[in-house]
Amino acid sequence: MKKRGLISVYDKKGVGELASFLVETGWEILSTGGTAKELEKQGLPVVEVASVTGFPECLEGRVKTLHPGIHAGLLAKRGDAAHLETLNQLGYGTIDLVCVNLYPFFEKVKRDLTEAEMIEVIDIGGPALLRSGAKNYQDVIPLTDPEDYGSVISALKTGGLSLSFRKSLAAKVFDLTAAYDAAIARYLLDESYPAYFPVSIKKSRSLRYGENNHQSAALYYHTDKTGAMASMVQLAGKELSYNNVRDLDLAWKTACAFGLSADATPPHGEESVVRLLPDLPQALPACCVAVKHTTPCGLALAATLSEAYTKTYICDPISIFGGILACNVTIDLETAKKMSELFLEIIIAPDFEEDALSLLKKRKDLRIMRAASAPREKLECISIDGGLLVQNTDRTLLEKWDVVTQLQPGPQDIPDMIFGIRAVTYVKSNAIVVVKNQAAMGIGAGETNRLWAAELALNRSTRAVISAAQTGADDGAFPRVLASDAFFTFPDVIEVAAASGIKTIVQPGGSHQDQFLIDVCDKLGIAMVFIGSRHFKH
Repeated sequence: MKKRGLISVYDKKGVGELASFLVETGWEILSTGGTAKELEKQGLPVVEVASVTGFPECLEGRVKTLHPGIHAGLLAKRGDAAHLETLNQLGYGTIDLVCVNLYPFFEKVKRDLTEAEMIEVIDIGGPALLRSGAKNYQDVIPLTDPEDYGSVISALKTGGLSLSFRKSLAAKVFDLTAAYDAAIARYLLDESYPAYFPVSIKKSRSLRYGENNHQSAALYYHTDKTGAMASMVQLAGKELSYNNVRDLDLAWKTACAFGLSADATPPHGEESVVRLLPDLPQALPACCVAVKHTTPCGLALAATLSEAYTKTYICDPISIFGGILACNVTIDLETAKKMSELFLEIIIAPDFEEDALSLLKKRKDLRIMRAASAPREKLECISIDGGLLVQNTDRTLLEKWDVVTQLQPGPQDIPDMIFGIRAVTYVKSNAIVVVKNQAAMGIGAGETNRLWAAELALNRSTRAVISAAQTGADDGAFPRVLASDAFFTFPDVIEVAAASGIKTIVQPGGSHQDQFLIDVCDKLGIAMVFIGSRHFKH
């Protein structure tokens, strides 16, 4: 019996070579619409699907292959006499290869199309054909990836496809259609936490290893939207590692939290800040953040990027070594000169002045990344054994601005308080940030109790102030502001802060000890503000 292959593809890449080989080796080609016309242009004999089904394409092409004459030919078990007898009685033949790729929903959904336009690029017949062929892979060759055409041709030339090869092709079909359906579901769903959580991601590349060199790893990006990471362009340096990607993600999110002029992205929580503090001075424009092991080790705002970098470096000149730097403005030559004096893994910014980029490229292994868009992901997912934890991203900076002590924060302290709250949102909990002139002077991160985090931040601030004063970069006065990502339960943090010279504390509030702690602040001459929003980052 003559073998038949059904070819109906949106992406015509390589399909002519596949069809030519099949025709040359005695196959009959069934096809539809544009694919049939393309193959006929190449002089290949094609049988229109409508002549097999006895029905013309209808509903503007919505229905053409959804017919028993097609699906029975794909699903019939060749080793089952009853199946073959049924086909014979119905007058249908077998179909031994199905080559289909789908309407470009992945690509179209990233554009600003209307819902009506998006509905028209939801492929129904294509996935159905592929799934039928893939279910019956022992007898049918299911093809959806043009990269596989050559391997199939080679296998057919040398005696046919092994069962394991057929199975791998079938697996690719179900892998693709699962992602395709998930992307459609994500588009149509009007809820963040549906009964089934659809994920549609595609492998970008394998990584050399994972978090440690005995772990394997790969990088995946969403098929149906382009996030900040996927749109980054690497300009120089080695390939990114697993740990690089994690640090890079955190660094870029932190830098963009203070605004990204490249795409006019406002600072994190800007709406609530404007509502609660309408007279707050505009934040300084240039942000620089240093990240090590997925937590900031330096962070500052300044009028110029060069100054912001200097303040970032002063915060922790030890941890920044081998770290990642992210900036929310174009990197200029002056800043690049300072950065090039230090060993860094990655530098990322919305752009680079030409001479700055040339200078940084001289550091052979330095990865240089350009990113023009801020992160906009609405959900965060964390893998757990057997499932996922899913939550919306922390985008609420302030719920309120309650001065709860007798002493009011000084006007000069309020910008530092806002800076501190933005900063602790991206620092691992327990998180304490000590702030001066919109720069982190000390960061306490990832401690198992808040007192240790505070002690670390305060001690590091002392060293940073002394170091800055010695170099002439600071006046030597101790910072006045301490920000905490969560409320205090005991007075210990307040007491060590007061002993170090802190004059203002900003924290969420909400402890059953709040009134007692307010009294402690009043006694020690500290102003304290409750903002309502906790900012844990485990």
